[in-house]
Amino acid sequence: MKSWLLRTGALPVLLFSVTGFLVMGYHPGAEDDAVYLASVKARLDPALFPHDAVFFAVQMRASLFDRAMAGFVRATGIPLAWSELLWQFAAIVLMLWACWSLASHLFSSAAARWAGTAAVSAMLTLPVAGTGIYLADQYLHPRNLASALVLFAVTRILARRPLYAVPLVAGALLLHPMMGTYGASFCVMLALTMSDRVRRKIDSLLRARAAAPAAGVIPFGWLFRPAPPGWVEAMRAHHWFWLFQWTWYEWLGALGPLALFWFLWRWARPRGEQALERFALAVLVNAVFQQAVAMVVCGTPRLLTLATVEPMRYLNLVYVFMVLLGGALLGRHLLTRKALRWVVFLVVANAPMFAAQRALFPASPHLEFPGRTPQNRWLQAFAWIRQNTPKDAYFALGPDYLTQPGEDMHGFRALAERSALADAVKDGSVLSKAPGLVPGWRAQVGAQEGWEHFQAADFERLRTQFGAGWVLLDFPPPASFDCRWRQNGLSICRIPVPPGALTESRQ
Repeated sequence: MKSWLLRTGALPVLLFSVTGFLVMGYHPGAEDDAVYLASVKARLDPALFPHDAVFFAVQMRASLFDRAMAGFVRATGIPLAWSELLWQFAAIVLMLWACWSLASHLFSSAAARWAGTAAVSAMLTLPVAGTGIYLADQYLHPRNLASALVLFAVTRILARRPLYAVPLVAGALLLHPMMGTYGASFCVMLALTMSDRVRRKIDSLLRARAAAPAAGVIPFGWLFRPAPPGWVEAMRAHHWFWLFQWTWYEWLGALGPLALFWFLWRWARPRGEQALERFALAVLVNAVFQQAVAMVVCGTPRLLTLATVEPMRYLNLVYVFMVLLGGALLGRHLLTRKALRWVVFLVVANAPMFAAQRALFPASPHLEFPGRTPQNRWLQAFAWIRQNTPKDAYFALGPDYLTQPGEDMHGFRALAERSALADAVKDGSVLSKAPGLVPGWRAQVGAQEGWEHFQAADFERLRTQFGAGWVLLDFPPPASFDCRWRQNGLSICRIPVPPGALTESRQ
């Protein structure tokens, strides 16, 4: 049994998975999980979010992730909080196992395989240029699982079993269409470079000019329609959509890996490392193609809505390969079997990433496990709301609550399980996939402008206009409000019904 665990890489992969999980941390309901977790909870309990489900439902229309997670919870009886934790760890294990398998096809050295896997384990939360994403997220994101499936598909192509890659890529497409599309593009390119005849032709083309494989089909018709009024202004805050406004170091982060893979391709050829040469060539050509597409889309006004498919996020796979191969080469040529070098390597790789994650979530535990009493004051308020308010309660928190000190980007809907007026941060990013929501979003965010100076009449206006009957405030509430909970500077209060006013709940 022990020899099998070592031979297949299961035991070391498991150890590196635990290390990677501890370094990256775990923060359910934070950042993008505000959308995904809320959507899963709505699947499990349709009575939730009667006022605002549109702000997460539209983003999930092309993914089976929320339905699959809800089905898993129903089938197994495992509570959602523990199911999410289980699948998050499983996604990390699968990603690292796929990385080890991929390295095994490219390197005969055990030190190379394990150093590459260890590097990815340490760098799971490495930012990907200016795209606004990491190699993997600190919560269960469908991109984590889709990445693992794509990486396993790559190993099947390297093993010259391309048909086995098809269902893996299909699974990735169902979980995260964009990640699946970029994965499919790379798998096609890799399969082509595995052919001697095609590789020679690509090689000659690359020497003369950039080559371009076939593009994937984008399944959303609205992408080709003119941007609706106000949509461009709403998207201005999302820097990753605007490629030609990136800083020089973000461009370096985008184009630098292409130069590195060009060097690796040229370096591997005279050394007779055919598998490494072909793999580097596939990464290079596919990246050149994707980069060219991104520049055309982001630089052409008529194609502006296409920028919402976030074409620069093709770099996610490129960065995984860059970290994996960089670590593998370091292991083969420097670490070898020197124990002290390995210790230094692991400390240097993991310690800064751990420190960065602690700085990113300073007011929250590094591992937000289910069942723990919340230490974050905002999460304490969310827990009270979840346990003590009716399911149809409709809250106002202000348009920028996610960026308030100590909030740490935890989504209200996902964790309090109650409806809320639109915010300017996370709900604003959802508009990229649902331009039709712009008027409603602008109305709700606009009605909350000057939030920190609101008086009783302003809150009553929100109730009259949108039907929001509750507030969560981080400043003293009006004296006339019925406040049910006060702690650490936060208050949860009912908004009085204005005399003679008729309230109405609207989107």
